[in-house]
Amino acid sequence: MARPTEHEKRSQLAEKAVEVLEREGLEISTTRLAEALGVKRPTLLYHFPSLGELVEQALRDLLLEQAAYVAGRVAEVEHPLDKLATQLEAVAEFHHGREARVVFLSQAIAALSGSRLAELLEAGSELFAAQRRANVERIERGVAEGTVAPCDAEALVALVRAVTDGLMLQRVTSHTELAPVHAFLRERLFEPLKRAPRHVGRSRPSQSSSRNEARSTGGTK
Repeated sequence: MARPTEHEKRSQLAEKAVEVLEREGLEISTTRLAEALGVKRPTLLYHFPSLGELVEQALRDLLLEQAAYVAGRVAEVEHPLDKLATQLEAVAEFHHGREARVVFLSQAIAALSGSRLAELLEAGSELFAAQRRANVERIERGVAEGTVAPCDAEALVALVRAVTDGLMLQRVTSHTELAPVHAFLRERLFEPLKRAPRHVGRSRPSQSSSRNEARSTGGTK
């Protein structure tokens, strides 16, 4: 079995450390944290000179894992609106039962990273920028091809992003069941925007053309 890479060691250490931080708080000393992780303090500090760097690594890994999971689920469907709806649902699926983790990491970064907060938020947003652009392009292409009703693609994608974030917060604060919300959005938002695809091919002959052809052939076959 291959030994874990340096990056894998950092990621595993960060994930375990966050569990300890959630339980014992951000005021924990590095000595106590190292003991809880079963490593020596110099080893912990070698990988993460500060708690800020540790929680940044943990959040980055979590978001990358989320992106991979969501991409896999979105690839299972074809229609651009189904892809958008599936993305919304897949984010909730990925975080189900551990929604508080991403909220805790965000709060920890705000508390520990200080002046770097804006930079980190921008980096997190950029991580999903390609996904958002792809969604917009698919919706616009669907409108052009007649499979999506005319709409503002950028506004629709922005709405789904806002709803995704809002539902995450609802899960943390009130344990809202999201399945009925997702079903409502499919029925009232996504499905009404779907259109039957245009069929490209030889057009059906008109009645006048049929009559002219009948006259030229004497009406017989």
